[in-house]
Amino acid sequence: MFFGNKSSKPQNRIDCLIGSGTKIEGNITFTGGLRVDGHVRGNVMTAEGKPGTLVLSEQACIEGEIHVSHVVINGTVVGAVHAVEYVDLQAKANVTGDVHYRTFEMQLGAVVQGRLVPQPDGVSDNVVTFKPATAE
Repeated sequence: MFFGNKSSKPQNRIDCLIGSGTKIEGNITFTGGLRVDGHVRGNVMTAEGKPGTLVLSEQACIEGEIHVSHVVINGTVVGAVHAVEYVDLQAKANVTGDVHYRTFEMQLGAVVQGRLVPQPDGVSDNVVTFKPATAE
């Protein structure tokens, strides 16, 4: 469940940076790693079928939906978060919207104003499923 296979490992490098003081209006599509220190008004997503890691710093703000494989949030998000693999909400994270995840980590101080929605394929191989009892 916690990085048990190679596909759930986040990107180890940042390929692009949106610096503090930078404001972007419009959707962003990326591959690899993207760090946001500024303000984005629009959806942020990875290119279809490509893995990508999004990192939001403490001063970052995204107003829009997020669709990525891995996300680390320490700033503000106003919109739904959809992570195919992993969501890490750090201590200063403030999310207003539903969070869809396969693996989830939340530190003390993080705030979610919305639902936490586990993805159905997020079941670990280490979990034993029980058969329902049958009435005889």
